[in-house]
Amino acid sequence: MLEDPTTTAPSPTEWPAAYPQGYAVVDVETTGLARDDRIISAGVYRLDARGEVEDHWYTTVNPERDPGPVWIHGLTSEALSGAPLFRDVAEEFSARLAGRVLVAHNAVFDWQMIAREYARAEREAPVRQRLCTIALSKELGLPLPNHKLESLAAHYGVVQQRAHHALDDARVLAEAFRPSLRAAAAGGVRLPLHECRPLTEWQDRPAASIGRQAGGPGGYGGGYGSYRPSSWRPSRKRPVCPYPNPGRYEDGKPLKQGMRVAFSGDTSVERDLLEDRAAEAGLHVATSLSRLTSLLVTNDPDSGTSKVVKARQFGTPVVDEAAFGQLLGNVAPADDAKDATATES
Repeated sequence: MLEDPTTTAPSPTEWPAAYPQGYAVVDVETTGLARDDRIISAGVYRLDARGEVEDHWYTTVNPERDPGPVWIHGLTSEALSGAPLFRDVAEEFSARLAGRVLVAHNAVFDWQMIAREYARAEREAPVRQRLCTIALSKELGLPLPNHKLESLAAHYGVVQQRAHHALDDARVLAEAFRPSLRAAAAGGVRLPLHECRPLTEWQDRPAASIGRQAGGPGGYGGGYGSYRPSSWRPSRKRPVCPYPNPGRYEDGKPLKQGMRVAFSGDTSVERDLLEDRAAEAGLHVATSLSRLTSLLVTNDPDSGTSKVVKARQFGTPVVDEAAFGQLLGNVAPADDAKDATATES
């Protein structure tokens, strides 16, 4: 692996005391991208506090259903039929994750997939913080053409051997993360850590047998993530917010029932659960942003997503998830109960 010649490792006395004591660099391959898709393989590289590799681990997992896009990950029904179930490897997986920050490329995806598998197994994932290498690359201002893992790897001269193989992807990411960590420490950069809250609810419906798989993109029904034979959490349509929109949120004042709230980007609490909390508090959860939106919640106000761009154009107030969580604890009642009843009807 070629090191970045511009990166100078800080001396022992310069290493930031607030940095984590260890990392678990993770990659999971899955049957698709939806919330009810399953993990079919996982790779973990454990690193110490300064990014030195301690060991690595890999397992395949029987998803008990169609393996999804075989042309991407290469794991067929036959290859997975004898693999352990997730609940059978959950304890060993936990030993690799416990007490460490989970590091992944687009970490919210890997974390949510892992959290859902633990929930199905009636266990709790031992992860309390995660770090996304995409976010860290932005913090470091790396001159990358895009946010693909291959671009981050190329920047540090890391050679990919088997793309979309969980262990090799974890190795590549670990080798790219190490110099990024050293650069962050040398520059006193605050690591973009997000809280991870394990999921505690789950519900599975009968899933399709692993003996049935698609033969390619055309036979998979529309692409990666489009095949959804089961539901981890019952889908439901949220009831219409019964309160009129009182207008925009004002800094220093409480939220008010009926305010339209939109979310953008990575959140430490799974998005659906965060939206549920907002709806239960009497807020209107908006799926898009308009001039009527009262507040945008995002942890990355410089991300350039369509919602963030529109918020700037419309002058919509923006707060991060932590501030929003505090505001949820003190939502003011709607101004007029009579108007609320009329709106509801």
